[in-house]
Amino acid sequence: MAKIQAIRGMNDILPDQTPLWQYIEASLSRVLNAYGYHEIRMPIVEQTELFRRTIGEVTDIVEKEMYTFEDRNGDSLTLRPEGTAGCVRAGEQHGLLFNQIQRLWYTGPMFRHERPQKGRYRQFHQVGVECFGMSGPDIDAELLLMTARIWRVLGVAGEVRLELNTLGSAEDRARYRDALVDYLEARRDQLDEDSQRRLATNPLRILDSKVPETQSLLEDAPALWDFIGDDSRSHFEQLRMLLDQAGINYHVNPRLVRGLDYYGRTVFEWVTDSLGAQGTVCAGGRYDGLVEQLGGRSTPAIGFAMGMERLVLLLETIGTVPDSVNADADLYVLAMGEGAQGTAMGVAEQLRDALPERVVISHCGGGSFKSQMKKADRSGARLALIIGENEIANDEVAVKDLGSADQQQVPRSRLVETCRNLLS
Repeated sequence: MAKIQAIRGMNDILPDQTPLWQYIEASLSRVLNAYGYHEIRMPIVEQTELFRRTIGEVTDIVEKEMYTFEDRNGDSLTLRPEGTAGCVRAGEQHGLLFNQIQRLWYTGPMFRHERPQKGRYRQFHQVGVECFGMSGPDIDAELLLMTARIWRVLGVAGEVRLELNTLGSAEDRARYRDALVDYLEARRDQLDEDSQRRLATNPLRILDSKVPETQSLLEDAPALWDFIGDDSRSHFEQLRMLLDQAGINYHVNPRLVRGLDYYGRTVFEWVTDSLGAQGTVCAGGRYDGLVEQLGGRSTPAIGFAMGMERLVLLLETIGTVPDSVNADADLYVLAMGEGAQGTAMGVAEQLRDALPERVVISHCGGGSFKSQMKKADRSGARLALIIGENEIANDEVAVKDLGSADQQQVPRSRLVETCRNLLS
């Protein structure tokens, strides 16, 4: 009988990989909590209409990438392709948004049916941040300062750079869209096939084309900045001033657009050259009209999402994974001889009570002293604690430093203190 394999593009995260994921998640959580952001958890399945109304009917996500199905009641449901729409739905449904300030974050799997490649999968994981009720450029700046702090905490600040742009208001974009379409229609035969399709559906996405010939054609195209109104210009200039004052380096990229219809005004991406084609590790922007689009009252909002797979890949690629991430244990407790197992397990529990921040592995499964020591070495533990008949008789524990091979007999009454000092 053939073995069942995982679905293509939906990957297992194995035990030797999860410590790095946990390290990144814990680091992000600490920074977000320190800025006063609160976690929200939404379901991974939503009504399909939520994404059609928010992401846009003619985006690649809705047209080609969503996992959509009918349930037994005939309702059209979709595995979430991104987190913002669900967060807005939850906030509006539970009365969290109107006339309130909310700083929220979430993490979890998202789903898109696209061609799997390194750093891009069909089930992928994101950490998302959404802020509601603040219309000024100060909250835009806070998000960018916060992401810059995350890069410093993870040790990747030198590997990422900030790309920044403004899309203006909906009215600004409508005027620009007409001018861009007029320019490109006269040159349709010079556009790549995908851009020709987008010309009738989502022409601003052509600005983000990676086809060199299309990029060359855009050199003389109308510039979005020339269509931006005074309010959006002022907002963007104030944001730049705040970033300058904070010492945040950035590059204004007039061709930066986001692939979702709900963005307006500030948009940004943090990108890296260390991951090849999948260079965006964080992206977001303002979406002031989205709450109203879903039936709520007008509420300013901004947010971003980080791809966990790409953060993991980035840390591995540039070699900034802390040594502590790869260590399975701090203390490894061995039992030698008949009757020692119960005492050894009691010692392990004593250490877990006294040193809750340390990982204590109690050897199970028997075996010779040599085989147990090999497993202690492979565990990455700093100390091996050996309990045999002599140790039980003398109420002692043999403490062996696995790095230096030094060993000492320690009374049980001083075991916690000794281990704490050796591990510090």
